[in-house]
Amino acid sequence: MLDTLIERIRAAYENHSSLIIQGGGSKTFYGSADEGEVLSARMLTGVVDYQPKELVLTARAGTPLMAIETLLAEQNQMLAFEPPHFAGPATLGGCIAAGLSGPRRPYVGAVRDFVLGVRMIDGTGQPLRFGGQVIKNVAGYDVSRLMVGALGTLGFLTEVSLKVLPKPVTEVSLQFELDEAAAILKMNQWAGQPLPLSATSWHAGLLTVRLSGAASAVQAAQARIGGETLKDASAFWQRLRDQTTPFFNKRPSTSNQRLWRLAVNPATPPLAVSNRLAGDAQWIEWGGAVRWLISDQPAATLREAAKTAGGHATLFRGDAPVDGVFTPLTPALLMLHRNLKQRFDPKGILNHGRLYPEF
Repeated sequence: MLDTLIERIRAAYENHSSLIIQGGGSKTFYGSADEGEVLSARMLTGVVDYQPKELVLTARAGTPLMAIETLLAEQNQMLAFEPPHFAGPATLGGCIAAGLSGPRRPYVGAVRDFVLGVRMIDGTGQPLRFGGQVIKNVAGYDVSRLMVGALGTLGFLTEVSLKVLPKPVTEVSLQFELDEAAAILKMNQWAGQPLPLSATSWHAGLLTVRLSGAASAVQAAQARIGGETLKDASAFWQRLRDQTTPFFNKRPSTSNQRLWRLAVNPATPPLAVSNRLAGDAQWIEWGGAVRWLISDQPAATLREAAKTAGGHATLFRGDAPVDGVFTPLTPALLMLHRNLKQRFDPKGILNHGRLYPEF
């Protein structure tokens, strides 16, 4: 199978024909529309190596996330960054290429913090390997982590090595009735205290907090902050992770209404742009650092609001604005991205335009 993929990429390189790299297809909505013939990783499946005592797993890129998580659960371990499945057949390669993390991300780290190494095929059809299969491995520039969030524009991932973590002994989720400003303040106050936080969420006047860790630590934290215990909490966080709640499932009432993800300073008070939204048109995660907005406001308005708050705005679902899905790059960053693209995919045949319109 690997030889076939190499041959197809080499042929595309010679013919200047575009390829769309795809795993399970669960994240085809993310990023700009690309063009070309689909090159699937679905046949590259299977766990290559798993060392529970070393907290390291290596699997082929087309391996379903569900299969990996089931295997880890048998050893009471997990992918700590909680990669979203989006209710589809998500794969390991797609998870790394998209670089998206779930509710636990601000408390344990992002996807790239857990990547130890990758095998890939570049845009010329050359097999490459970066990093390794041990935690203390990287020396110099860690090229493997460049693949995280690159949306397949730098190469076709064939194998990934990840650090995994033990599951928490105890988890409890608590809920509080608070308005947006009070919830943001409370999340930031708790973040500065020795509390075993592992997820936070605010929507429609309800703040939900997850505590994870040793039973004694969780019990002490619960007694300290109070709140009502949430039943079926694991299902709540899974729905949020996979965006299967009614908020994310809403269909736009107008062609201009889109779902935006604003990454901001966690302590940022309610954004001015959120004042124009209906009470259920916003969802806050990551201790205040992520603001999901369903809005028909111009992209420039939302990007400026995010920039003022120390962050950036990304279109998550909906028709792409003129300046693209992601915040346009500064000239210096654009040059850096162009140079990387030129090195790994000199003819621009891999997922052309998926990340930025320029390449």
